[in-house]
Amino acid sequence: MDKILEAVVMSSYPNNVKQGLVRRVIEAAKQPMDSEQCWSMLELSTKLYLTGDTTYKREIGKEVLEVYGHYHPEEFEEFFNVRFLLSLLQEGYGPLGKRSHYVLDYIQLGLQFVLESPSANSIFSLLRIEVLRKVCERPSPKQCAKISKLLMQHPQCIPTGKHQLLFCQQLIRCIGQFQCVSEGEEEIMEFLEQVNKVSGLLQRIWRTQTSAILPSLKELFTIISSTEEQEAPSNALASVVQFVPLELMDGVIRNLTNDDSITDVQMMMAIGRMIDWVSWPLGKNIDKWIIALLKGLAAVKKFSILIEVTLSKIEKVFSKLLYPIVREGALSVLQYMLLSFQHSHEAFHLLLPHIPRLVASLKKEDSNSATSSLEQLAELIHCMFFRFSGFPDLYEPVLEAVKALPIPNEDRIKHLLGQNAWTSQKNELACFYPRLASKSETGKIGLINLGNTCYMNSIIQSLFMASDFRHSVLNLTEGNSQPLMTKLQWLFAFLEHSQRPAISPESFLSASWPPWFTPGAQQDCSEYLKYLLDRLHEEEKTGKRIYQKLKESSLMSQAVEHHYLNKTLIEKMFGGKMMTKIRCLKCLNVSSREEAFTDLSLAFPPSDRNVHGSTSIQPVEEIGPQFIEPPENAGQLMGSPWIQRKAPMASDHAASSVLVETLGFQEPGEAANPIRGNDVGVDAAKDPVSTFREQECATKDSRSVPDLINYFLSPERLTAENKYHCEKCASLQDAEKVAELTEGPHYLILTLLRFSFDPRTMKRKKILDNVSIPVVLKLPILVAPEETEEVCQPGKDGAVPGSGFMTVVYDLCSVVVHSGISSESGHYYCYSRECSDTVSHGKPQDGVPKPASDKQLDLEIQWYLFNDTRVSFSSFESVSNVTSFFPKDTAYVLFYRQRPGRQSCLLHEALAEAGRLHGEPSLHKDLMEAISKDNILFLQEQEKEARNRAAYISALPKSPLWWRDLDRDKDDDSSSGGCSPAAGGGGSGSFHGLVF
Repeated sequence: MDKILEAVVMSSYPNNVKQGLVRRVIEAAKQPMDSEQCWSMLELSTKLYLTGDTTYKREIGKEVLEVYGHYHPEEFEEFFNVRFLLSLLQEGYGPLGKRSHYVLDYIQLGLQFVLESPSANSIFSLLRIEVLRKVCERPSPKQCAKISKLLMQHPQCIPTGKHQLLFCQQLIRCIGQFQCVSEGEEEIMEFLEQVNKVSGLLQRIWRTQTSAILPSLKELFTIISSTEEQEAPSNALASVVQFVPLELMDGVIRNLTNDDSITDVQMMMAIGRMIDWVSWPLGKNIDKWIIALLKGLAAVKKFSILIEVTLSKIEKVFSKLLYPIVREGALSVLQYMLLSFQHSHEAFHLLLPHIPRLVASLKKEDSNSATSSLEQLAELIHCMFFRFSGFPDLYEPVLEAVKALPIPNEDRIKHLLGQNAWTSQKNELACFYPRLASKSETGKIGLINLGNTCYMNSIIQSLFMASDFRHSVLNLTEGNSQPLMTKLQWLFAFLEHSQRPAISPESFLSASWPPWFTPGAQQDCSEYLKYLLDRLHEEEKTGKRIYQKLKESSLMSQAVEHHYLNKTLIEKMFGGKMMTKIRCLKCLNVSSREEAFTDLSLAFPPSDRNVHGSTSIQPVEEIGPQFIEPPENAGQLMGSPWIQRKAPMASDHAASSVLVETLGFQEPGEAANPIRGNDVGVDAAKDPVSTFREQECATKDSRSVPDLINYFLSPERLTAENKYHCEKCASLQDAEKVAELTEGPHYLILTLLRFSFDPRTMKRKKILDNVSIPVVLKLPILVAPEETEEVCQPGKDGAVPGSGFMTVVYDLCSVVVHSGISSESGHYYCYSRECSDTVSHGKPQDGVPKPASDKQLDLEIQWYLFNDTRVSFSSFESVSNVTSFFPKDTAYVLFYRQRPGRQSCLLHEALAEAGRLHGEPSLHKDLMEAISKDNILFLQEQEKEARNRAAYISALPKSPLWWRDLDRDKDDDSSSGGCSPAAGGGGSGSFHGLVF
């Protein structure tokens, strides 16, 4: 009968003919048959099953085997013996070089017919040993899956005792070597199914033998933490972790992170490879294990590992958000990585270039998964904006991409940041400030944040960029007996000459710290600035001179020379004077008091007041020659951005307030403001920012710096509870109070009073109004009558004839921005540029440097953005736009520099003369030596860090280029279906990118 069957199978008859003949043979096999005939038929069917070159032949072999197993069990048991099985497993079946791949399938098929036979235990015992041997030989994923299928169906064949533990460990090592060699979708799906079968066997063993779990996980960790030069273990290992009971997680992580035998490099290798598992599409709970290990490392303060791994892997995790099948896990890991990385903006900034493209892709996908992910991503981004404010230029494209998505409230943001921080002790991360390999491309140096010290850093950078002040400080002589100014000189010198990308202002902080400030808490930068300038002024005022006297002009009168020689550096640079006049409305007596100031604190007008340029001047009562006479033509004041702070007084006589003026914002053809000087030389129609500023000023509720100054200078009515005690009347009387500037400072500091106490909430609140900032500002300065004629001469500063006021022009130098809604929180950063009387490329004429024109001042002087350690190029447009894009980022302290003019000529000439004589400031020997030594030390530190980082980076697992995922999405927009980013199935290229 075996000959007949073989002849039929090998014949060239059609399969339907063959099937009829085979059916007759099989039916005959169900009848009683001698042992020899049975043996022959079993040998033939075994041959067909194991070496058949077609599926049809193998199916016939299988069918015959099953018939003989059912109807001839004794003969089948005799044939299917231990020796035969051992030969199959160790030597294989078939010609040498063409051994059958179906041995395990054959054994699985035959086992079902010998389960109750006396030889069953011997067979099981043999298979327990042989499957362990097979696994140790590292079979292919396909063969491993067959072993798993066999053992799942016949668990009696699973190794027991110590062999079972060894079997689990070796099976994990097999999985670690699995690789899918094809990029076809069908082959990938088959590979995933094979991995699932193998990991499913481990789950089966662990369920019945929980003691095998921890040793198995130890083997897994050994594989992924290996630093030997070899191919990276397969991401298929992710399938192993998904079956580990979550209740074991805490103990496993605790043991790992507290094991002193595990080196940092091994731990970094392991967590890096685990993070790669987010691309494994079948893994469950993988994100939970990754996050648990990251938290475990934070608990034992392994911050260097967390930093290296986060910075090297976060972009890859982010790119996996493109794929719906792994999006949920990848987003969980991304959220923890970003929310926990709170000491530095580095990790978040790595993602900035890619966020807009991802958001666009998710919007295009238009699925529930994409919508949910977009909302979570937007929440995450706003948390990062809140934590790392001060980067408006970088954040604008991202903000534009997510502007239509929900914005979390501040309580939610604080909850998320507080919940995920690596540590509540910020000083533990002090040494991990953003690593900068070299100076910023700007050539400027940043300042390290020492724990909410951004308020100080912004003020220091603003003072440093005030070039006249900086040069004066750097030119100070050694041994000036002023410790605070000396420390400022050292700090400025390091900011000027250090090779470090950022330096620590710790020494200056401790010396300049106001005693009422709370360490580690956010402070008011304006309050710090006032305290600092006052301290510096008082030190010099008490006789401790800090620099050699500037060479004074021989044309100075003794009185003027005495006046300037007796001024401190702070007074010369930042000091101005203001006259406060109060007029009794009954007797018309006027009392005056002149006061010095280093900054003007500008309050906001009430919300019901018109803050735009008025079309007419609201009249106030004329009180005599001390006040300005009204202009002959009131229409000349059209378009001037000024207001009056208090209600006008009814009177038959009218007087006007002097208006603060900005340059470059006047409509072409509009009448000139009477206080505009003819010699200023600014063409409003040609100003490049005029159009933008006009739009800003046209906003209904917008305010401008001139609005606030005019409000500050406008008359104030003293009535009711605020009545004035008139000495002449000897009683309380209604009065009018007005402030006039009598001396303009070289550097004008304006503080916008944004923080006020709210009696309803009993808390300080912030005024978030957008205030437009002019790049050029004109201020009215009161001059003595005898000076008026001199001022009005050609070539002098502009003045209003007969008014007693002259115009002083100021250029914007620095803007300190506060980001946040409270003075006790938030972040400070600043925009700055260096304003001087000449520009480097202005050609000298007759040996005299060419003055900077308005155009040069506006366009050719580079703006910089200082944000603690980071310094970048910026622009005035960014300064102007910052609050429009980021409503909580508002200008707070402004620095303006006075242009050379009649009032300031003495100081300007002295500074210019000092510059010609000395050139760049010459530092004293001790300071130069300290800087040189620190620069050498920095180079040594860089070399050491480069070696250490090379060791760390070489230890990190190599993974495919993350950006290919994003580029592929861009290129595959026309594809449909499958596992493309916008679908749930399986486009071959993108799906293969997931698994690997």
